[in-house]
Amino acid sequence: MEFADLDLNKTYTYADYFEWQFETRVELIKGKVFEMSAPNRLHQKISSYIHGMLFIHLRGKKCDLFSAPFDVRFPRKSIDDKDILTVVQPDICVICDPTKLDERGGIGAPDIIVEILSPSNNKKELKYKYDLYEETGVKEYWVVYPVYQTVEVYVLKDGKFQTSRPFVSGDTVQSTVLEGFTLDLTEMFQD
Repeated sequence: MEFADLDLNKTYTYADYFEWQFETRVELIKGKVFEMSAPNRLHQKISSYIHGMLFIHLRGKKCDLFSAPFDVRFPRKSIDDKDILTVVQPDICVICDPTKLDERGGIGAPDIIVEILSPSNNKKELKYKYDLYEETGVKEYWVVYPVYQTVEVYVLKDGKFQTSRPFVSGDTVQSTVLEGFTLDLTEMFQD
């Protein structure tokens, strides 16, 4: 089967997703297929910086750090593959509950998700994933805008995301979930 063979109007499950062998990377959000674009150099540089800073901060702590491609499944009815309609590959995620990990990736809401925008994925990240991450209980969601050198941080409070002002180059972002973790945006955005 090739990506072009998929019926993009059909609802698929993780059982379907797991069987696909084509090279195109995709995500499922509520059963709908979304094609993933290849990250560009700036995306990779920012991802590496954030991952590196998180890796240093988390060393010796109980949380695990992952970068795409890493499947995170969001079960609704059960954890059976045929019942899971959503599987995404966040650019970076932190999972502090070891029961949310298995041999195929994460299952359930990570504590932190970082998504780095590119022109081809803005709608998916800003609408579909925002709603998904809020609904499923992701505690902290960072959206990085490389072109504008800004970061928005959404923190889950009483089941709804709260946001602060956009952080820009020159600011330091502090996590509310990982005590003591900060990110220097001047350093991150220097190119």
